[in-house]
Amino acid sequence: MQLTDPVAATKARVKTPVPETVDVAIVGAGLGGLMTGAHLSKAGHKVAVFDGHYVAGGCAPMFARHTRHGSYRFDIGLHYVGDCGPNGEIPRMLHELGIDIEWLPMDQDGFDTVVLPELRFAIPANRGRYRDRLVEHFPKEARGIDRYIRLLAEVDHMAQWMTDKRYSEQKPGALGMLWTVARHGRMLPFNQNATIGEFLDGCTDNPTLKAVMLAQTGDYGVPPSRASAMLHCGLANHYFRGAYYPKGGGQIIADKLSAYIEAQGGTVHLRRPIDRILVENGRAVGVRVAAQRQDPQEVRARSVVSNADLNVTFGELLPKEAVPAEWTARTEKFEMAGAIFLTCLAVKGDLTERGLGARNLWCFDSNDIEGMYRDVAAGTLTPGCAYITSGSLKDPDTHGHAPEGEQTLEVMTLVPGAAHHWGVEPGDIQSLRYRRNPEYLSRKQLVEDALVARLDKMFPGIASDITFRESASPVTHTRYTRAADGTGYGLAATPEQFMDKRPGARGPIPGLFLAGASTRSGHGIVGAMGSGRVCGRKVVQELAKEG
Repeated sequence: MQLTDPVAATKARVKTPVPETVDVAIVGAGLGGLMTGAHLSKAGHKVAVFDGHYVAGGCAPMFARHTRHGSYRFDIGLHYVGDCGPNGEIPRMLHELGIDIEWLPMDQDGFDTVVLPELRFAIPANRGRYRDRLVEHFPKEARGIDRYIRLLAEVDHMAQWMTDKRYSEQKPGALGMLWTVARHGRMLPFNQNATIGEFLDGCTDNPTLKAVMLAQTGDYGVPPSRASAMLHCGLANHYFRGAYYPKGGGQIIADKLSAYIEAQGGTVHLRRPIDRILVENGRAVGVRVAAQRQDPQEVRARSVVSNADLNVTFGELLPKEAVPAEWTARTEKFEMAGAIFLTCLAVKGDLTERGLGARNLWCFDSNDIEGMYRDVAAGTLTPGCAYITSGSLKDPDTHGHAPEGEQTLEVMTLVPGAAHHWGVEPGDIQSLRYRRNPEYLSRKQLVEDALVARLDKMFPGIASDITFRESASPVTHTRYTRAADGTGYGLAATPEQFMDKRPGARGPIPGLFLAGASTRSGHGIVGAMGSGRVCGRKVVQELAKEG
C-alpha cells in the first residue's frame, strides 16, 4: 500500500464551484463537520462543507514535504485511537456509512510506555493486566489502585450502556439510568464532579504511582487539578479496548468521509474560509465565503452547521446582535484546553534497533504532573515532557512515510498556546506576518532544539542521523484551524465543562447547529466523529419536520 498524498484532492476541491443554495452549509472540514455532512448526504440532503485549510481533516490530516532526497509524510493530530476492534465505536460509526478502514493494532502489552526519572512502565490494552502491573510495581498501594480500577470499571460500564442505547436508537430513560447506576456505578454520583487530581489524592500519596496514572494527561491537555475524573477515566478505558493506528495513515478517515460526501452529490470546498454565518429574522439562513481573489459569495441554506471553534463561531462568525446574551456571557467564560508543539523528524536506519516500536513513549522530567502544567501556564517554553511516536513503525507495510532507509518520528510537548507567549500579535496570524517575526522564529527554534536534544539523550546518537526536521507551534495550529489559543482539544474537560455542561448539537438560534471537539460528545478523534454523528442525525430530524 502507498500513502495517498495529503493534497491529492486539493486542486479539485479548491476549484469546485461554490453553490448558490444547499440544504445544509457546514463551516469547517474537521472530522465533526465531515461526519455531519456524511450523515446528511446519506439522508439525501445536499451539503457543502467549507474550510480555509488546503486539506480536509481539521486536526487530523497529514502533511507532506517533497525534497530532492525524497518525500516525507507526517500525522498532525491522529497518532492513535482506541476501541477499533470489530465492534469498536469508530468502526461502528464508519460502518453506518459503508466505510471500512483497516485498523493496525499497536503493541497491546505496552501501547503507551511511561518514562519517569525512576521508572519505565508499559500500559497494556487491558484494564485487568494494567491493575496487576500497577500492583506488581507498587505492592503497598494495592488498596488505592483497586479503588482507581473500580472507578474505571464503573465509568466504562456506564459509557458502554449509553453507547449501546445510542446505536439501538433507544433513549436512556431516567429509570434505566438510575437502575444501571445502582447496580454498576455506585462510585459515580460521588465523583461525577470531581477532578482526577482530587480522586487520586484519595487513592494514594505515592507521587510516582500518581504520575503513572496521569501519564496520558497529554491526550486532553488539562492539569489534574482541573481535569474531570470522568473524562480521564473515559479516555483510559477507550484504550483499554485496544490501541490502533489506521492503515494508510491518519488522513485516511478524512479522505474517505470527504469522498463519501462527494459521491452522494455534496461538495467539499478547500481554501474557502467562512467569515459570516448569515442570520435573518433570528434564523441562520446561510454563510458568506470570505473574499479572496473574487468577491465574497453568499450561500443560502435551510440550516447551518458550525464545526468551527466555539469562540470563533460566537465571537466572529455570528452577528453580535444574533447571539443571545446568555450565550455571549457563557462564551466569555470558556476555559480552553492546553496546546501542543509538534516536531516532525525523519531518521536514517531502523528505529526498532534503537528500541522503538509500535508504541508511544510518554516521557516526563518529574513525577509532578501538576507542576508541569503550572510551568506551562506561566509561559515556560522549556519542555517538561515529550510524547514520541512513529507513523513508520505503526504502519510498516505502507510505503510513503519516508524514503527508503529512513523512518519518521513525531515528538510533541505541551506548551503555552496564547500568541503573546510566542512574540506574536493575534492579528498577525491569519495575515501570515508572524512567519517573518524573528522573536517567533527564535522561540520556535528553542522548543524544537530542546525536543531534539531530549530525543538524543534518550537514544544517544539519533540526532546525528536526522535527515529532515520541521515543527509546528500553537500559532501554526491557529493559522490553519482558527483554534482559540492554538488548542486542538477545544474546551478544557473540567467538571464545569463536561458532558451535559457543554453545548449540544442545537445552537442558540433556529437553523444553527454545532459539531466538534467542544460539544457534548467530547474531544479527540472519537469525540469529534461522534459529534458529527449526533449533529447530522439531529439536522436530518429538523429538516424532516420542516418538510
